[in-house]
Amino acid sequence: MAAVDLSRQSFSKPEIQVGASVNTSYFVPRLHGNQRNSVGSPSPQLRINGYFSGGVSSYSENRRNNGFINGKLYRRLDSCLVIPPTNGKKPRALIKFLGGAFIGAVPEVSYGYLLRLLANEGFLIISVPYNVTFDHECVTREIYERFHACLSSILSNGLPENGISAAEIADIPFFSIGHSNGALLQVLTGSYFDEKIPKATAIISYNNRPASEAVPYFEQLGPLVNQMMPVIEASPIYSMVQSIPDWKTLIDAVEGFIPAYDPEATVSLTKFVDQLPSVFGQVAQGISEFKPTPVENLECFKKLYSIQNSLLVKFDFDTIDETNLLEETLKPRVESYGGKLEKVVLRGTHITPCIQEPSWQVGPVYTPADAIAQGIKTLSLNDIKVLSRTISNWFFSLES
Repeated sequence: MAAVDLSRQSFSKPEIQVGASVNTSYFVPRLHGNQRNSVGSPSPQLRINGYFSGGVSSYSENRRNNGFINGKLYRRLDSCLVIPPTNGKKPRALIKFLGGAFIGAVPEVSYGYLLRLLANEGFLIISVPYNVTFDHECVTREIYERFHACLSSILSNGLPENGISAAEIADIPFFSIGHSNGALLQVLTGSYFDEKIPKATAIISYNNRPASEAVPYFEQLGPLVNQMMPVIEASPIYSMVQSIPDWKTLIDAVEGFIPAYDPEATVSLTKFVDQLPSVFGQVAQGISEFKPTPVENLECFKKLYSIQNSLLVKFDFDTIDETNLLEETLKPRVESYGGKLEKVVLRGTHITPCIQEPSWQVGPVYTPADAIAQGIKTLSLNDIKVLSRTISNWFFSLES
């Protein structure tokens, strides 16, 4: 479906000044002045219009490689993952990437193929892993701090391991992408802050249902966990695990026994598992709804959202998508400050962004099974390739 420029449709709307503060009691106020300066290690070079500008520090001259380090698509920098453009390309733009709930903790695993496609287009990507939580306000602030701390380091030092100098990053456009729960967090970022935000954002499969709808039988889950915890804590196995100073040392011990052991895979597994106790702990404490609630978030968006260009992406077979509701909410706000809001509908499902390239080794004799497997592979990858190309082209159209 072709993109439709919603900003050209006229209707009556209130006049709302960009960045105007709204006195409400249910969402996080924007951060201003010194409050922002205290966030992480903010970069003074970042302009509010979604571009970078700043000085250049020392740069170690390294020949550009293909964007990979030790065969990895990414490198870890502070608490973020940095994915450089592939094949020695100069960064064309920066993307801040957020994945969905749970899987957003390990984007290098759950979104590896999509990130690779975007890197192939020349994007420098900073993905911020995060643990799932019912407190969306808190995690949005945390992600904002961690992202800009990582970005500040890159703007100062460049990425010499990839042959990318700070000068090559200084003036590139700044975009963002969020999927599912990550889409919600990107919209919250564009509402809580009016400085150091992207020039444009792609919101994929937006979803912010109440906890009772997002997690079936949620109301019954809390009391059940409370009843089970005394039994679990009395278990000898639980006591044994508690007595281990760091259970991750058990994983370290495995390194000597597993051929082709991948330490990065262990880091990813650990990050995924680490978020589970926190979730069960919140449920056991009686938490019954997200904070802020979905209704409060929509009210916040209506009054404070300020990203200049927004692309809403939904798939034609996604039963939990709420993109239409988000479009209806953002439309008057975006038009009030002369922004652009577009929506596209693509073929796929809610998990299309998480599709990975299947491995299929063709034998010495090409068989019908090989033909079928390769056909399935082509079909499964086509949707995610269309997604990557759609977002890339939309971002490119905003560069001039």
